[in-house]
Amino acid sequence: MKARYIFLVMVAGLLVSCTKSVKVTVTQEVINPCYLGNGIEWDPYDEAIPWGAALSDEDWNTLYERLDYMQPQYVRCMINSPFTYYTGKDFEDGRNSENIKKLLEYCQSRGVMVVYGEYNPPAWEMKGSKEWVEASVRHLNWLVAENGFTCIKHFVIFNEPDGNWASTNGDFAFWKEMVGRFQAEMDKYPALKGQVDIAGPDAVIDYANPASEYDAEGWLKATVENVPEVGIYDMHAYPGQRYVRSGEFEETLKKLKAMVDKPVILGEVGFKYFSDPADSTLAQEYWKRVEGHPFTKGSDCNMMVYDDFYALDMPLLLMSVMNSGFSAAAAWMLDDAMHSNGDSGRIEDIKLWGMWNILGAEVFGDPSQEEVRPWYYTWSLMCRHFPAGSKILELEGDLPENVASTAAQLPDGSYSVAFVNYGSESHPIDLKLPVSFEGYSLQTYHSGLEKKPVSNGRFVLPAQTFAIVSK
Repeated sequence: MKARYIFLVMVAGLLVSCTKSVKVTVTQEVINPCYLGNGIEWDPYDEAIPWGAALSDEDWNTLYERLDYMQPQYVRCMINSPFTYYTGKDFEDGRNSENIKKLLEYCQSRGVMVVYGEYNPPAWEMKGSKEWVEASVRHLNWLVAENGFTCIKHFVIFNEPDGNWASTNGDFAFWKEMVGRFQAEMDKYPALKGQVDIAGPDAVIDYANPASEYDAEGWLKATVENVPEVGIYDMHAYPGQRYVRSGEFEETLKKLKAMVDKPVILGEVGFKYFSDPADSTLAQEYWKRVEGHPFTKGSDCNMMVYDDFYALDMPLLLMSVMNSGFSAAAAWMLDDAMHSNGDSGRIEDIKLWGMWNILGAEVFGDPSQEEVRPWYYTWSLMCRHFPAGSKILELEGDLPENVASTAAQLPDGSYSVAFVNYGSESHPIDLKLPVSFEGYSLQTYHSGLEKKPVSNGRFVLPAQTFAIVSK
């Protein structure tokens, strides 16, 4: 058998020296037999309407083109019902539905799996109300049955219910009860039964709410043992740089995966550089950038999304996800224009986490924010070349410090192997595959790589990359 393979290389800066080659073998041992793919959080711009800047056709076309290049395998899409089907007095399916329809039309047409849900009930006092359960599920059915968005496969009923910022405030028993009630309501709709299941617990790894009886690990364990309605397990993660680069984060994921016999995904994933004392230099830079910033106060943002090193950290984190046995990860998040902090509508305090801000000119008076940021390119490489249906494979070999890797056999029988070198020293790789190969595509990204516009001028790609080499 002969197969082609994709060889992805992402490195930090210009490499300054060469050492003895490192022998790496891609084995036939399968870590995960059917990976669900990598994706992105893409929410429907709920606040664009009150900002008076509905997305234009040109904006949507730009988003579609950028996503077509990325090829996300799944999208997590969360709504705030006061911007959509809740008027403040009653419930109205189809209200302010233009953005959610455009988003889901894209996913439906490209075969993208959608994890859909609600951040919270319309008002916190409604969190246990019969009216909300009925209205929420009816709106879900309106999307799936009446509009044909069968790309929706999983349903999140509360975002991060373990958190003290959530209406549930860490009350596992209440969340469990609500899962049962939502499932019972979903079962009333033929288009939902067997088509959409509940994702949970949506808890945040390495977080513990003092008001909750469980930390995140406990939430997952209790869900596995007590909430049979859950069809796919879902967690969130915002580790620090040292935690990921040390390998500890991957070990944490492996421990969590060992608890479950179904796929477990990361519904949100990103870095927080100010939670670990070992990241103190990054934290200082973070808060320095926040001071006086016109768009954010820093309480929920990532000021490093502009940096080349973030373009290495994100695929590095993703390698931990893939190698640990988790089945998918959605990066938080696609676009700064999706949320203000607390969805308050304040444009001076947005959740600055994105690959760009599509409303940079219209709302924020800064067209440069609409430009693509470096981590878009590397996250795209990981989405494109580790698609849904891939088998994640075990690697053998002693990788040097500051280098990480992952590998997969793709549905078409070809292979993808990716390396991230976040150090300053080069390391030639002697790579062995389990089959003979007829050629390969070598794709690289390094910090400081020159960029150039593509023909349509809407976004830029790194020059000197994506070269095809045959052997």
